[in-house]
Amino acid sequence: MKILVINGPNLNMLGKRDRAIYGEKTLPEINSLIKREGRKLKAELVFFQSNSEGTLIDFIQEESGSADGIIINPGALTHYGLSLRDALADSGLPVIEVHISDIHAREKWRAKSVTAPVAKKQISGQGWRGYILALQTLVAALKGEGWG
Repeated sequence: MKILVINGPNLNMLGKRDRAIYGEKTLPEINSLIKREGRKLKAELVFFQSNSEGTLIDFIQEESGSADGIIINPGALTHYGLSLRDALADSGLPVIEVHISDIHAREKWRAKSVTAPVAKKQISGQGWRGYILALQTLVAALKGEGWG
């Protein structure tokens, strides 16, 4: 099974950004941890990050035809990325939305997600481990074990 792991704007700055909120790990370190879990679960993972909504959409459109699911941290596009939302919906794939911080416990504007309605699940506030939980949940669902 092939899963797209997508990260949006500013997530390339993990490890440098506000560490009290986003933690110490860099995106390559997090991807390495996700990759290790993917091997255990026998999942092929394709990683992608962009600071541009259009580039994220192009990637989803190009890769979704050969994928089984999407894990995405849309970053700030969570709150206003309507064209990203449409691309996720149009992919026809199950999507899990991940946020390192708890978007519901931060500024009021962060709590609204325009992408959540097209996701099967949203995982927020679990730090980098949220990606692992998303991968485990998605693989289980793709194997027919439900959404937990």
